[in-house]
Amino acid sequence: MRCDVVAVGTELLLGQITDTNSQWIGEQLAAVGIDSLFQAKVGDNLGRITTLLRRTLADADAVIMCGGLGPTHDDLTREAIAAVMGVELRHDEAVADVIRELFASRGRRMAENNLRQALVPEGATIIPQTRGTAPGLICPVTIDGKQKVMYAVPGVPHEMKDMMQRAVLPDLLARSGEVSVIVSRTLRTWGESESGLNERLDPVIDRLETEGNPTLAFLASGWEGIKVRLTAKAATPAEATALIDRWDAEVRAIVGDIVFGTDDDTMESVVLQLLRERGMSLGLAESVTGGLVAGRITNVPGASEVFRGSVVSYASEVKFDLLGVPEGPVVSEAAAAAMAVGAQRVLGADVALALTGVAGPSEQDGMPVGTLCVGLAIGESVQARTFRMPGQRDQMRQMSVITALDLLRRMLLDS
Repeated sequence: MRCDVVAVGTELLLGQITDTNSQWIGEQLAAVGIDSLFQAKVGDNLGRITTLLRRTLADADAVIMCGGLGPTHDDLTREAIAAVMGVELRHDEAVADVIRELFASRGRRMAENNLRQALVPEGATIIPQTRGTAPGLICPVTIDGKQKVMYAVPGVPHEMKDMMQRAVLPDLLARSGEVSVIVSRTLRTWGESESGLNERLDPVIDRLETEGNPTLAFLASGWEGIKVRLTAKAATPAEATALIDRWDAEVRAIVGDIVFGTDDDTMESVVLQLLRERGMSLGLAESVTGGLVAGRITNVPGASEVFRGSVVSYASEVKFDLLGVPEGPVVSEAAAAAMAVGAQRVLGADVALALTGVAGPSEQDGMPVGTLCVGLAIGESVQARTFRMPGQRDQMRQMSVITALDLLRRMLLDS
């Protein structure tokens, strides 16, 4: 069975709200083995919503509509569904009573236009509202002699998720008879381009295309690296996971340690876990990144178990006076190494990572824009590396964060 997703709201098209609902719905459909091949956004226009619904149902067995169930004149999902079904909207007094009671329980006056939410297409099944004023809808329809179904859920995320789990997914599964599940795993990589990864993994891709299950896709994520997503379909979660495990191992055998984590792992969470496993503490000295590394580290829950702190030594005098960097050029491997040793001392850390460089707009100490020097002190061992970062100022600084953390990750794996 195929179920596609339509998000309704002009605010989505204008970029005023990010459509996270469709992403979440897609994940839930995949988890229960329902194919979903198309997602779309449409503005608050009855004609365009109706046209998109008809086009979607020409290919899909079901469509989930998210949004457009509010009480105002531009909430038009109910009207569009009724148009596709070829029926009238009727006032449902039971739904109206729930709306009135909700306002009364909150001690608020109910505007009369809230009762627009009690309008229901003839033949629709109501999904009772438990968290807001808008009920959801299950609306069967015949298209070219085939039985199909439209679902309508509110755009408010917690209301939508409640109705999806309570009513929409169970109804979809009952209609589909699906017994398969889909499992995905995303391998997080750093240090290779999308085209480079594609070329290296060509033998795996060719074999997967022949077998058809699982599938492999690349997801470029800017300064978060390239994601390699494996997706398998099987009768049970265990069987799908076994398929994923097999091909995960094949990918890792080819690309090696550029895979730094999976799914929700971040470079900083992986580094913190490696430090935690080794019983080591971390200190930072940042110049070119101005505290960005520390910001990412402290975003990870439990970072305080490992992280000692950071010295943002943006001015050269702070490098000289606080960290003990010898006076002279501050964009060099020697300066980066001295910053790391100084951070170790000042912060009392087992491991220290230091970053200095040139983000622009002009060169510094004879070094071009995009230069990054990373110092790393692990116990008594001190080393430094120079990298050339691409892009404008913000991109250079963000990529410097991941590059430095990746160097630390690799050194910890070798220690």
